[in-house]
Amino acid sequence: MKNNIRTKFTICSLLLSSFCVNAQTTILEVDATKTIAKIQPTMFGLFFEDINFAADGGLYAEMIKNRSFEFDKPFMGWDQPNTKRSSLNKESGSATPISLSANNTNFCRVEINNDKGFALLNEGFRGMGVKRDAKYNFSLKAANHNSAIKKIIIQLIDKDQKVIGETGIVPKSEQWSNYSAQITATQTEAKAKLKITFEGTGTIDLDMISLFPEDTWKNRKNGLRKDLVQLLYDMKPGFLRFPGGCIVEGRTLSDRYQWKKSVGNVEERKTMMNRWNVEFNHKQTPDYFQSFGLGFFEYFQLSEDIGAEPLPILSCGMACQYNTGELAPLNELDPYVKDALDLIEFANGAVTTSWGKIRSDMGHPKPFNLKYIGVGNEQWGPDYIDRYKVFEKAIKAKYPDIIIVSGSGPSPDGEHFDFAMQELKKLNAELVDEHYYQSPKWFRENAGRYDNYDRKGPKIFAGEYAAQSVSGANPNNRNNWECAFSEAAFMTGLERNAEVVHLTSYAPLMAHEDAWQWTPDMIWFNNLESYGSANYYVQQLFSTNKGTDLLSITKDGKALTGQNNLYASAVKDADSNEIIIKLVNTAAAAEDVAIDLKGTKLGTKGTITTLASPGTQDENTFADPQKITPKQREYKITKGKQQLRLPAYSVTVLKMKMI
Repeated sequence: MKNNIRTKFTICSLLLSSFCVNAQTTILEVDATKTIAKIQPTMFGLFFEDINFAADGGLYAEMIKNRSFEFDKPFMGWDQPNTKRSSLNKESGSATPISLSANNTNFCRVEINNDKGFALLNEGFRGMGVKRDAKYNFSLKAANHNSAIKKIIIQLIDKDQKVIGETGIVPKSEQWSNYSAQITATQTEAKAKLKITFEGTGTIDLDMISLFPEDTWKNRKNGLRKDLVQLLYDMKPGFLRFPGGCIVEGRTLSDRYQWKKSVGNVEERKTMMNRWNVEFNHKQTPDYFQSFGLGFFEYFQLSEDIGAEPLPILSCGMACQYNTGELAPLNELDPYVKDALDLIEFANGAVTTSWGKIRSDMGHPKPFNLKYIGVGNEQWGPDYIDRYKVFEKAIKAKYPDIIIVSGSGPSPDGEHFDFAMQELKKLNAELVDEHYYQSPKWFRENAGRYDNYDRKGPKIFAGEYAAQSVSGANPNNRNNWECAFSEAAFMTGLERNAEVVHLTSYAPLMAHEDAWQWTPDMIWFNNLESYGSANYYVQQLFSTNKGTDLLSITKDGKALTGQNNLYASAVKDADSNEIIIKLVNTAAAAEDVAIDLKGTKLGTKGTITTLASPGTQDENTFADPQKITPKQREYKITKGKQQLRLPAYSVTVLKMKMI
């Protein structure tokens, strides 16, 4: 009898437990009968800025720092270990920068007194990452005075000065000539250096000393770093915004980014200081310059490679307002406006046009099909609105189909933001760039930010955002899991409002482990390796599952914007014939949800992809780059409601085939 009572009690307990779980289940209704809005192909994209050594020392695969001796200190990055300033160096030699005032360029003049004693070293970008058995293409320009030097010996050396790769060049001409050779590395080394020595004594001039891995993206000679582009490609981004960011503005107008100086022959592009060189006291980087080897042609080409719409941003005649705030007078804006018009011609013009011919001569006769152009970055106040009007009038007069991106300043609220939105609405602005670097809590609390935006007003470009674990521009910020899943919660709100939100991008995109200025960042790399942060995988999940049609997903008739710590969005993909539901659980415990899908018939199988980690402070690292990565499994579709258990602190993507 006691056993029967115990059995009945156990059964009753289980039933009660089951009832309690069901009672706590969040029921979500998805209506597949009506498309609320079309999802723009540009919905999720990428924002690239040359910060954190993202271009030189990063995406641009050049391994020599200061290859043409154009830094403010012409020998920064170079060393002559056996040369002393206070000596005649009879047992070695010396190298001296020579400046040509005619075209404002430098080269290196080497005087060799004893070829057994002289050496010239380059340290690379915090070292040079070389891999065993990999090939590296070396090149330089040389003028061999009186044919005195019989051979140039080029070596890769490791941290212990051991030679791990060698080649040689015979400089045959007394006139400037180009030479090239190839080095095969005999071991893997993250902090290699390049060593140059000579056979013979006398004088030789050197310039454009360059070293690239042979294995670059699409095997382009002197191209882009393959692993980094692959991470971008794997995002399936809808657009690529470039070249920034604050780098567009410059600390002063004279050091703003000028796209015309970044195209044409690479050797003729003028090196200049990167504005992040001295921006932060916590991370001074006096060796941070721009060679412009990665210039506007390469940005357009990269956009094309990864299937993204190019979105260039240009100076509007205002230097960074956090720095000098220097203004070009309104009556002196013509050169800035002409830059914008000429850029559109460079991107889209026929080969018979001036700038179209330059594009063609660089290897791309077909237009890049530019659709967007940005006027200014993060500017604010009446001065910006006045200048925007000038650009808008000129661009629309000549290129009425180009979509112009305007800006609402550096913050998502406040007087500057309110003023900009008020004025841009009056001007019928097409696309407004909003930026938010806020706390994880802010991102969770603002998932409904665009629910009540004016559908007849400007469309929104969420151009720069990232949850800050500490505070904005703080070197202690981390790419932790709380930041990432909070961004995912916010992104469900971006997607739910696809009617007004047309483009979105995380920022900054990438950072060198040893040479960053700003954190957090979506992709981290060193000289040999790279990995995606948890934030990267959040972005990738949304971008690769954006769908084509926005659907309604509600709880008790309301959007899910944090009730029970849950967030959700739903789309249909007409191309793959799928329903895609994104669910974010920001609670410390698992949550049960039931999805009641109306208006379509489903097959029997789908997939469920989960991104989760038990600790809010967890993050991917070089030691454990896969700690937080998506896990996909098959999902069996049931009749009636779809039952799901969402893990604590998780992002889930459910995909179901329609029939």
